[in-house]
Amino acid sequence: MAEAVAGAKSGKVVIQNIGLLLSGDIDKPILDADTIVVNDGVIVAVGKLKDCDVEGAKTVIDCKKTCVAPGLIDSHVHPVFGDWTPRQGQIGWIDSTMNGGVTTMISAGEVHLPGRPKDIVGLKALAITAQRAFDNFRPGGVKVLAGAPVIEKGMVESDFRELAEAGVGLLGEVGLGSVKAGYEAKEMVAWARKYGIQSTIHTGGPSIPGSGLIDKDVVLEADADIIGHINGGHTSLPEAHVCELCEKSSRAIEIVHNGNERVAIAAAKAALELKCPHRVILGTDGPAGSGVQPLGILRMVAMLSSIANIPAELVFCFATGNTARIRKLNCGLIEVGRDADFVFMDRAQHSPAAGLLESVQLGDIPGVGMVMIDGIVRCERSRNTPPATEIPVVVSGAH
Repeated sequence: MAEAVAGAKSGKVVIQNIGLLLSGDIDKPILDADTIVVNDGVIVAVGKLKDCDVEGAKTVIDCKKTCVAPGLIDSHVHPVFGDWTPRQGQIGWIDSTMNGGVTTMISAGEVHLPGRPKDIVGLKALAITAQRAFDNFRPGGVKVLAGAPVIEKGMVESDFRELAEAGVGLLGEVGLGSVKAGYEAKEMVAWARKYGIQSTIHTGGPSIPGSGLIDKDVVLEADADIIGHINGGHTSLPEAHVCELCEKSSRAIEIVHNGNERVAIAAAKAALELKCPHRVILGTDGPAGSGVQPLGILRMVAMLSSIANIPAELVFCFATGNTARIRKLNCGLIEVGRDADFVFMDRAQHSPAAGLLESVQLGDIPGVGMVMIDGIVRCERSRNTPPATEIPVVVSGAH
């Protein structure tokens, strides 16, 4: 398991011979370009090879006409410390997920820490520690945005100001702690928002001991920024209530792997019917009782595309640009100035499809041939996906 080196610079990187370039932008999901130029981890040019300055590159990647997309973003994870999860006693789950194309993870609370403190001083201390630890440690190079306190009764406005001043930018799932009433959650969510802290609310039946049912009325009253696992984590609200949340709330619609798949499809379809597909984001909600899912985001993309009959290029936006915009991240979109986080994919070997998008729309998981974070190659052929039909080739010291 490789840890990212703090301050490592990629130098100039040219990615060329791209066959399909997915932008992450749901308004224009496919770009007419075959070349990306990166300098020190940031995209500096996107276009045709003849129009890009490719001289003096430290590294050149020949994509062999395969697909390049923004690195996938898992909007809902439950990390603890390092690349270890006590929930399943597994080591290396973050690095393994990077092999599934995920380059950024966002914590919905470090709830699986054995003996997790629930007093106000302790929960703030844990959040600050988690934020600092994952800021300094990046398993496999993955950017883990952690430090998401689970709010408890007795917290006051100054607690949220203190957390924000310490660098905490997220709340753990509202409802996993003692705050379960809509009016209590609404006040604390408003305090968090005032100080720039983004909130997620648990939706559906209880998941871990201490959590409870959070129904549609509580979700609407609390008005958190993210309707967390709208399809349940694991137990969903009734499908009609989920569709009502999509209609009556303007907040992000988060669909997760570790939820009700039937309702996941209904929520995605509802968002399209309401003409707000930009609100849909994807997560795994792992590690959880069902384990960890290194290919969880790719599985969600394939499921929603094939069963909900949504074009694959749009579903990839759910897992990239939509999340980046809602979460205010500098990744997730292929455009100048964004972080150079990419996943290189092709249809899996022996897929009956003619190309990557068709294979996903048939329900197949694509083969990952390479993952790049901040312009640095973090893995080549994935150890977890089926083998890609074609894989990119890295040439160092060329231009």
